[in-house]
Amino acid sequence: MKTLLLLSLLLSLLIPFQANEGSPLTVTQFKWERARRTIQTAEIEGNAPAQAMIPQNRNFARNARINEPRGARDPNADTVDGRSAALEKSVAESRAPKPDPIDGYLYKIKVQNPGPKVVEAIFWEYRFHDPANPDLVARRQFLCAVNIGAGKSKELEGFSLSGPSDVVDVKTLNSGTPFKEEVLINRVEYTDGSLKQRKAWNLAEVQSSYDRVLRESWLPGMCKAL
Repeated sequence: MKTLLLLSLLLSLLIPFQANEGSPLTVTQFKWERARRTIQTAEIEGNAPAQAMIPQNRNFARNARINEPRGARDPNADTVDGRSAALEKSVAESRAPKPDPIDGYLYKIKVQNPGPKVVEAIFWEYRFHDPANPDLVARRQFLCAVNIGAGKSKELEGFSLSGPSDVVDVKTLNSGTPFKEEVLINRVEYTDGSLKQRKAWNLAEVQSSYDRVLRESWLPGMCKAL
């Protein structure tokens, strides 16, 4: 009995905590690691012009075209804005230097959809709590274009230049105590147009970065940092 109690105590110290009560999605796994990525020109802020509000853009999933097969023609290409953007992109790419790989951090989570609706977009964040100073909390937020049916699971990855913490308390460094990690599901959007959002979170806090990433190109299952 003592051995079992000791084993349970050790496991509780090793496993990061994740508390998102009332979340429409269940986070079953999460971790982070150092990574190196090559950022394409189209992903750089300000390169992509705003798109015309055609019917295909009125819904986030349609904008991301997550349910269309790879290689399907983008309906925005047939608009005046689309043709102009294609020309500008061609010129910009010919003049821009080849991007170099950059060092950053990869945040990974696995979520399960316990509800009956199909999920099309997920706003989530990876948090790091400094055990020596509760006021020091680092947040890494992401938006993912997905297609998760009822009862299905999906692994998501978000790349960021920012690591686990912007500011580290000296006490934490001296003690060797690791940061406490937490994943929060801030908002979930469904294919029927409905959504569920965490009460303590507001889209306005990431509005500028949200507007930026919506102007960029998307691929099925892609996540972008906010």
